[in-house]
Amino acid sequence: MPSEKVLENKKAIVAQLTERFQNAQAGVLADYRGLTVEQDTALRVKLREAGVEYTVLKNNLTRFAANAAGLNELDSVLKGPTAIATSTDDVVAPAKILVEFAKTNEALEIKGGFVDGKVISLDEVKTYASIPSKEELISKMMGSLQSPIGALARTLQAIVDNEAVPGQAKAEEAPAEEAAPAAEEAPAVEEAPVEAPAEEAAPAEEAPAAEEAPAEEAAPADAE
Repeated sequence: MPSEKVLENKKAIVAQLTERFQNAQAGVLADYRGLTVEQDTALRVKLREAGVEYTVLKNNLTRFAANAAGLNELDSVLKGPTAIATSTDDVVAPAKILVEFAKTNEALEIKGGFVDGKVISLDEVKTYASIPSKEELISKMMGSLQSPIGALARTLQAIVDNEAVPGQAKAEEAPAEEAAPAAEEAPAVEEAPVEAPAEEAAPAEEAPAAEEAPAEEAAPADAE
C-alpha cells in the first residue's frame, strides 16, 4: 500500500495535469514506444521550440486528470505508454509537430487529442496537422498587408521621381500657348486698314448727288 507521501505526490501530479488540460487550447496523445533516445530528444527539441509542453505520465494518473477536466472520452486511448503534448496558445502546433515527426519515425503512434476541451479523433488530429502553423499564418498575413503598402510606396516614389517631368512639359508648352494669341491677333491688326478704304468710298458716291442740285434749279428758269 502506497505511503501517504506517495499519495500526496500523485494527487499533486493529477491536480497539475488537470489544470494543464483545462488551460490548453489543444493537446495530442501518442505512444512513443520504439523511439530511440536520439529520436525522442529530437522530438522534444521541436516541441520545446514551438512552445509545446511534452511529458510522459502513467495512464491512471492521466485518466484521473482527464476526467477531472471533462475529457472522459480520452479513456479509450489511455492504453500502453502515453506521451502528452499540449499548448496553451497554439491549436495547431501539437498535432502538426507530432504528425510530421511520425511520418519519418514510424515508431511514434498518434492516439488522439483534444481541442478547446473537446476530444477529437485521430483523423481530426491529422486534419489540424494540415493547417498552416501560427508562424506561417502570420507570415502570410504580413505579406498580404505589405503588398498594398509596397504598391502605394512605389506609386508615391514614382510621382516624386517624375515630379520634374510635368514641370518641364509645362515650360515647353508655355511658348506655344503664348504664340497662339499672337497668331490670331495678327490678322485683326491687318484687317483695320482694309476697312478704311470702304469708309472713304462713301463720299465718292455722294459727289454726283451734289452736282445734280444745280440741274434741278435750272428747271424753273425755263418755265418763266
